[in-house]
Amino acid sequence: MLHRDIRSGFWTGALVLLFLGSAPAISAPMPETTPEHVGLSSQKLQRIDVVFEEGIADEHIPGAVIAIARHGKLAYFKSFGMQNAAANLPMRTDSIFRIYSMTKPIVSVGTMILHEAAELYLSEPVEKYLPELANMMVAKPDENPQTDTSRSEIIPASQPIKIHDLLRHTSGFTYGFFGQSPAKQNLKQSGLANITSLDTPLDQFVTRLSILPLAYQPGTHWEYGRSTDVLGYLIEVIAGENLNSFLKEGIFEPLGMLDTGFWVPKKDWSRIAEPLENTGEPQLIDVMKQPEMLAGGHGLVSTAGDYLRFCQMMLNGGVLEGVRILGPKTVEYMTANHLDETISRAGPYYLPGPGYGFGLGFGVREANGLSAWPGSAGEYFWGGYAGTYFWVDPTEELIVVSMTQSVTHRGHYRMLLRNLVYQAIIN
Repeated sequence: MLHRDIRSGFWTGALVLLFLGSAPAISAPMPETTPEHVGLSSQKLQRIDVVFEEGIADEHIPGAVIAIARHGKLAYFKSFGMQNAAANLPMRTDSIFRIYSMTKPIVSVGTMILHEAAELYLSEPVEKYLPELANMMVAKPDENPQTDTSRSEIIPASQPIKIHDLLRHTSGFTYGFFGQSPAKQNLKQSGLANITSLDTPLDQFVTRLSILPLAYQPGTHWEYGRSTDVLGYLIEVIAGENLNSFLKEGIFEPLGMLDTGFWVPKKDWSRIAEPLENTGEPQLIDVMKQPEMLAGGHGLVSTAGDYLRFCQMMLNGGVLEGVRILGPKTVEYMTANHLDETISRAGPYYLPGPGYGFGLGFGVREANGLSAWPGSAGEYFWGGYAGTYFWVDPTEELIVVSMTQSVTHRGHYRMLLRNLVYQAIIN
């Protein structure tokens, strides 16, 4: 463990990591400025360097890229540590990461592009476009605690799944790894719970998912799950093209997100960030090959710079550098809380956390307090399974994007980064 002087932000130990500046110079994804010009303290921001360098030295994370923008200007953009420690490749600011669930906000924006084009509206039942999702069943758990928890009564869904439900995770679709309910056990047994396997085409995946019972009645309960994968297939059916091409034409190319997609082309394999080996990190998706399933819930790769541009578009009300993706009222609608008192947040994991509701693809902060981490009411965020994370704070005109590849230590560094960014605001 390295020791540091918390007050000064500099090392007091003998070892200092010198990976910063070792990668080739990369053009900035946004106009750059000094931290002080946008109300941030350079000295206080150095505490980020200290904490992440310590995490690298302790082999908690292999490396990281962090971007902080305020008032539309990039004030902090650094790479730390190793992109691929086994290959002795230093991290670059344009290293490519598996962003897993940070795919969901992008696919949600794609859905709202169709919404603005009057190709769909949110109160429509999904079965209008995906008839395999008609007449869904629900696995109602046996409420007697003395009985086998795997037993359940299978009952008809009381109402159809709406497009709105897919966007706000109230469809009843779940993941197999949160809790042990009957629906989740069925999902595990079906083989559809493995998010690393992308060998099933999206249409076949949805067909197989449709024969499994839901975990909850649609529209009644927030729970994280396969909703956005289904949403990706819905986009394909309505748009008449595959999800990759739709997102590329509608979002990635217009925003200049040229390193974002569902796989990494061979010419860019040298930029793929990898987790540390032999540290207990789980296997991640193979992004060197084109997957059979374009997973709208977790399939994308991206860079910190690309994702920063996506977030700046959202903060700007749907436009970036004169290119409009969404209207400002649509962005306002997406980043409002969509969970009222009739929708339960109870369950094994309410991932947005205390003080947060959920919008259309984003966790949305409802109050300045309540949460254990700092932020502002109206701020929205999400993260990815393998260690990527972002938040947008409209009150502070602030965007933070952090990318690493560590499943086991992701939560720790997300929360530290929250503290370290907000303590650096001086104006």
